[in-house]
Amino acid sequence: MAEAAEVAKALGGRAPVKLMWTREDDIRSGKYRPMAIHRMTARVNSDGIQAWTDRTSIQSIMDGTMFLPPGEKDVSSIEGSDDIAYAIPNISVDVNWPQSPVSVLWWRSVGHTHTAYAKEHFLDQLAMELDRDPCELRRELLSQTEGSADHSRLLGVLNLAAEKADWGASLPAGRARGIAVHKSFNSYVAEVAEVTVQDGGGFSVDRVVCAVDCGIAVNPDVVRAQMEGGIGYGLSSILHEAVTLTEGAPDQTNFFDYPVLRMSEMPKVEVHIVPSAEAPTGVGEPAVPVIGPAVANALLAATGKTFNKLPIGLTV
Repeated sequence: MAEAAEVAKALGGRAPVKLMWTREDDIRSGKYRPMAIHRMTARVNSDGIQAWTDRTSIQSIMDGTMFLPPGEKDVSSIEGSDDIAYAIPNISVDVNWPQSPVSVLWWRSVGHTHTAYAKEHFLDQLAMELDRDPCELRRELLSQTEGSADHSRLLGVLNLAAEKADWGASLPAGRARGIAVHKSFNSYVAEVAEVTVQDGGGFSVDRVVCAVDCGIAVNPDVVRAQMEGGIGYGLSSILHEAVTLTEGAPDQTNFFDYPVLRMSEMPKVEVHIVPSAEAPTGVGEPAVPVIGPAVANALLAATGKTFNKLPIGLTV
C-alpha cells in the first residue's frame, strides 16, 4: 500500500494506480514466517507421561506493531502449546523472543503452525518410547481431562478421524498411518495421514482423512473446501518451502528454487464434519497445523525416524 501511495503521489493523481509485485519481488521482499525452535523434554515411566517441558525461541511477529500494547507479551508465539489438553501432571512452557533484522509477519494459522507440529510429533515419540499406540495414548490422555471445555470435542474429532481412516487395520509393506489432533481458532481438527515409503527412501502422502468440529456448519461445502485447501497449504510447507538468507539477502527468487506442492503430490482428502449445535467457529486456518505432524507421525511409524527439522523434503 505504501508503494502504491508513493507512485500515485508521483503521478500527481493523473491516473489510477494498480501495483503488482513480480514473483521475485514477492519472494525476496515479502515478510516471512519466523523461524522457531522447540526444545522439548518429558519424563515417562510405567504410569505414562509424568512431566512435559517445551522451551521455544521465536522472533515476535507482533513486537513493534499496533497489535501488541507496550509491556505486553506476544502470546501468539506459543498459542497451541500453552493450553495442552492432555492429562499430564506437570507441564512447563516458556518462550524467548530473539531480535532479528529479518521482516516477519503472521502466516496461515499463526503460532499454531509450529506449536502443533512440535507437540503432536513429540507425543508420538513418547508413544513409541512407551510402546503405546499413538491414537490410544491420545484417547487415554484426553479421557482423563473429562469435564474440561475441550476434552469431549477433541475426543470427538480424534475418534471420527480414526474410524473413517480404519485406524489399526493392516496396511501393505512400506505404508503407514499417522494421526494428530489440535484445537485452533476455537475449532477442533484431527487428521490421519497415510504415506508410502519407497525402497530408495522417497515417499508419497497418499491419503488424508480429516475430521473437524467447527460448531454449526453453516455451509458444509465451504468447510470441506477450507479443510482441503488448508491440508494442501500445510503439506506444501512441510515438504518443500524454505527461504534461506546469505548476507541478509534471500537466496530464492521463483518457483524453480522455491518449490511448492505440485498437483501430482496432492493426496486424496476426505473431510468429515462433526454434527454440532455449538456456535460456528473458524475453518480458514485450523486444518493447516495438523497435517504436518500427521505426516511426520506416519513417517515415524514407517521408518522409526523422527523429523525434527522442516521442511522434510521428499526423502527419508
